[in-house]
Order: sequence, then structure tokens, then C-alpha cells
Amino acid sequence: MKIGIIGTGGVGGYFGGRLAASGNDVIFIARGEHLNAIKTNGLIVKSIKGNIKINPAKISDKLEVLADCELIILATKAYNVKDIALGLKNILNTRTLILPLQNGVMAVDELSEYLDRRQILGGLCVIFSSIESPGVINHMGLEPKITFGEIDNTIKERTLKLRQVFENANIACKLTNDIQADLWKKFIFICLSGFGAISNAGYGLIRELPETRQMLIDSLTEVSKIAKAKNIKLEDNLVEKSMAYVDSFPANSMSSLSRDVLSGKKSEIEYQNGTVVRFGKELGIATPVNSFIYGFVKLIEKKMRLKA
Repeated sequence: MKIGIIGTGGVGGYFGGRLAASGNDVIFIARGEHLNAIKTNGLIVKSIKGNIKINPAKISDKLEVLADCELIILATKAYNVKDIALGLKNILNTRTLILPLQNGVMAVDELSEYLDRRQILGGLCVIFSSIESPGVINHMGLEPKITFGEIDNTIKERTLKLRQVFENANIACKLTNDIQADLWKKFIFICLSGFGAISNAGYGLIRELPETRQMLIDSLTEVSKIAKAKNIKLEDNLVEKSMAYVDSFPANSMSSLSRDVLSGKKSEIEYQNGTVVRFGKELGIATPVNSFIYGFVKLIEKKMRLKA
């Protein structure tokens, strides 16, 4: 399959690397030093599941090279989705599938502002990975997995084919018939990401202290209430299951949002706790813990910008 990877970071670099290693024709989109390093030395993926190197790797900084791709995996930060959709608007053919893997629950709607909704799948992934250095991706935790499905919750031949492509690349995947529910299951726990940015601590310390553990539970509960108000079909014990999942994280692990905030980069806070706060106001549901996270992460971001 001819596949385009927009965003060759921890997510796109890892999954794109696995797909290329299994024989797919993969074109990566990257920028700056990362782009130059991959052009020169190939893409290196260090992983607890086994290292791979794609050399030479097809890579560019031009979206136009993706014109005849059968699949485009969108693995950028959530705040880039609208600009990328606009850039793809006059490039894609009508057969191209678009699979966004952003954090949050807004990607499909934002892509649909510019692209044919019939070409868009819903998707998400779980992985702890990052760019270790230009040209090098480091996967350091969790079993990488992609969950995807049609946004009308049907199962079509095209998604069955895509599942086979992932399985052939040894990528754990789930083809779901309720992608909205799966997106919200992840959204609930990624809204805990800001705790690491505020505390500069990994999940281990945050979940061990009784007071902050209770704040984690309260945050999950707030998002769960909003999901139910939006008629998202979630299990009644999702808060407990989400906490159990958090308890499985490596103790020193931090979310990409936390790493971005603490390194002075732009974060996805608007697409995580900021979205919860906005939905809460629309629905008349109180979100004190998420409002706290949202406000303080924005404060830290402003402080980091003033230092620069």
C-alpha cells in the first residue's frame, strides 16, 4: 500500500517505520533537522519491541508528494490539523483515505471543514515515544496500538483491508464499530496529561500520593459526565478502568503534552482540558479539576514564553 505519514515524530515515525519495514511504500513528511537527518542516514526507530532502520527513507517537506497515496496517516499535533487539511484540499484524489491519530476528539470535524468527510476515518493510538534526536525515534513504553473505524460506525471492505496492512506490519490494532466511544475512552485519560506539566513529575508519583490520586479520579469523572451528556456509549466503570490503565504506565513516564510544556513548546492543552472546559460550559456541567489544569498549564506556557 502507498502510505503517506504527515508528522514523523514519536507517533508517525514509529508506525510509519513499522509499515515501511513490512514492505509498504511509505512517504514521510518532516521538517528541519529531522528531515535532513532522515535524508542522510535514514529513519531509525529504537523500540522495546525491536529496533528498525529504514534507509533510504522516502521523505519530503512537501504535501504534494502525497497526491497518489492510498492512505494518509495524520500524526501531527492536534493544533496543526486545520492547516494540513487546507493544504491537502486540492491535492488528494478521491480514493485516498485519511486516518488522523491526534489526541482529543476534534480531528474528524476539523478535517471535514476542508476535505470530503467520506474519505476520513476516525482513529487514535496509544504509545509512549518521542524524537530522541534528529532522525531517531525512541519507543520507550506501552504496546503500540492503533484503533480505527468508519465515522458512521460501519465495517467496510476498505477498513478490513487496512486492518490487514497493520497486522502484516506487526502493529497491534483494533477495527471498531464505535470509534466515537473509543475516542472518548482515550480522551478521558489523556486529560490527565496536564498533571505532569504542573508537577514536573511522572505518573508514578502523581498516582501514589492520595491527594493527587483523588484529583486524577475527579478529572476522569468530570470528562465521563460530559461524554454521557453527549450520548457517547461508555461503560459505567470507565473511571475505574481508566485509573487501572494509568496504574500500568511506567512510573517515570510523562505525556507528550507535559514534555512539550516543560520544554517551552506549544502544547495541545486547548484540545485536551480546554475542550473539556468548553464542553462543560456548553452543557452546564462543572469541571473544576479540568479548569484548574487548563488554567495552570496555560500559565506555565506563558511563563516559558516570557523566559525565551
